[in-house]
Amino acid sequence: MAEPQRIVIVGTGLAGASAAGALRDRGYGGEILMFGTEHRRPYELPALSKDLLLGKANEPAWVHEPGFYSDNEIDLRLGVSVLELRPGDHTVVDSEGAVRSYDRLLLATGSRPRVLPGAQGHVLRTLDDAVALKSALREGRHVAIIGAGWIGCEVAAAARAHGCRVTVADPLAEPLVRVLGPEMGAVFRGLHADHGVEFRLGTGVEGFSPSGVRLDDGTELMPDVTVLAVGASPRLELAEAAGLELAGGGVAVDAALRTSAPDVFAAGDVAAQDHPRLGRRVRVEHWANAKDQGTHVAGSLLGLDEPYLESPYFFSDQYDLGMEYRGLAGQDDELVVRGDVASREFVAFWLRDGRLRAAMNVNVWDHGTALKALVDAQAAVTPEQLREADLGSLA
Repeated sequence: MAEPQRIVIVGTGLAGASAAGALRDRGYGGEILMFGTEHRRPYELPALSKDLLLGKANEPAWVHEPGFYSDNEIDLRLGVSVLELRPGDHTVVDSEGAVRSYDRLLLATGSRPRVLPGAQGHVLRTLDDAVALKSALREGRHVAIIGAGWIGCEVAAAARAHGCRVTVADPLAEPLVRVLGPEMGAVFRGLHADHGVEFRLGTGVEGFSPSGVRLDDGTELMPDVTVLAVGASPRLELAEAAGLELAGGGVAVDAALRTSAPDVFAAGDVAAQDHPRLGRRVRVEHWANAKDQGTHVAGSLLGLDEPYLESPYFFSDQYDLGMEYRGLAGQDDELVVRGDVASREFVAFWLRDGRLRAAMNVNVWDHGTALKALVDAQAAVTPEQLREADLGSLA
């Protein structure tokens, strides 16, 4: 397959920027044209809800140094979006009215925060969002957070660090229950309760007024600051209008991250991959997935046919709790715990059909390499081995 003369990357988030860097690392000498709606060079998102919101950093982690794109002859079009993708003639139409041709194209359009009807409040997705929310988290203020997922919990921790009174509302019975299940969700509920967070769990939002949030149990919160943390939606409009196959909540891609259109690939939040190792289609909205898929798809853009095999990975820091999660657990998987949950120093494992599907280390940092190997292999292990054996010997 001939080397493409021009590769167009739609999206300047971590996936798109990682792909551009990896193309040059692989020795690609053709034209790289990147389009992004933001006016800042690509940056990573985790610090927005962690160090930046806590006041420990004044800027995010930039994907590359300021001169990287010009030094590597990457045409970075900031503040310019792609309005139309035309796979039939290998062109895109940008917001400046120009029609640009491509030999290969990467969709890395990311996600946008979900909003509730009539909602008014802060969201957290961009650097501007983080700066605005940080300025609102002042001591003594009452902060209402709608949603007890990862962003909601991390914002709650930051708000308490700034001396705010915090109420978190969620219709589910525990925070993070969709990912971690009820027992591990209760660990995080206890963590936040110990730091003074009030939870209104099993309680949805009925509506919003100019001065408050009405919950479906009849009560009304009257916060100084409202934060909407009810998840994110992948930006699929461009792919859908272009007729690309959608599945699994995103753009359907094969093992090598190809879409249904010739010479069009997808990576990051929008990509719903037919994952060879997991045996099903998965879409992951985490930092490591965007970085690793972006790096991997560079090879696919250059004609390689190598499957993306990495297991999902994410991390979180809340108060004095740090954790890493690898794999993808199901709601009916068997939970096995090694260590002391009460002291919040433990490793949790999820087993299905006798094989390890996911693992989470909480304030335990000695087993990262072994846990990755075990999860990647979907190792056949027993609960007793996970509780007692040297994990390195099982990998």
